Amino acid sequence: MSDAPKTTHFGFQTVNEAEKAGMVHGVFTKVASKYDVMNDAMSLGIHRIWKDAMMDWLAPRPGTRLLDVAGGTGDISFRYLKRAPGAEAVVLDMTESMLVEGRLRAEADSMADRLGWVVGDAMALPFPANSFDTYTISFGIRNVTRVQDALNEAYRVLRPGGRLMVLEFSQIPNDLLQKLYDFYSFNAIPVMGQIIANDRDSYQYLVESIRKFPDQETFAGMIRQAGFGQVKYRNLSMGIAALHSGWKI
Repeated sequence: MSDAPKTTHFGFQTVNEAEKAGMVHGVFTKVASKYDVMNDAMSLGIHRIWKDAMMDWLAPRPGTRLLDVAGGTGDISFRYLKRAPGAEAVVLDMTESMLVEGRLRAEADSMADRLGWVVGDAMALPFPANSFDTYTISFGIRNVTRVQDALNEAYRVLRPGGRLMVLEFSQIPNDLLQKLYDFYSFNAIPVMGQIIANDRDSYQYLVESIRKFPDQETFAGMIRQAGFGQVKYRNLSMGIAALHSGWKI
């Protein structure tokens, strides 16, 4: 057996697994204050439609408990709580500065009694088994060092009958459209990052990380491997993003 350290990708770079979390943390610490503004700029506001589509399919139920992993500034949790009277949500993120930005939002103050903010790692969740009804992760799982470990943890913390829902950038099945989207991504998004957030490198990484993420069928297989049943996905905007759903049966 080799004692060589395991490697993973950080965008298009190959790095030691032990280094990736700190590098991702550095990216999101730098972009936290401009994160919501950049999401609107990069997607022309369409990320809001995708997140609403996520809630439509999820159909949050009153009185349920949500764990929103890589929840950043709280977008998904706020939407969930607005649709589910008496529900509770925990926003977990590895980057404290993202959570700080989330707490500053007006919705956070109005929902404070139903909303928790926790610094934590998707691959080692600080919660007991069978403790949530719903697990969401939106545009975060591609930044996790070992995606399968995160999916396994999602299965562990969900109660029987609980649901996983993942929103993530994906692959456009049409090669020509994918090439056009790649051209836009690599040429426009880092420039926006420089202009809006004074940080080209972080947004170059974010574009590269999208290209390294598995396609829809491959990722659905990983969800099944974690133990989930009734695994399905829906493409959004021709596959620029995709929603993945699974149930702990």
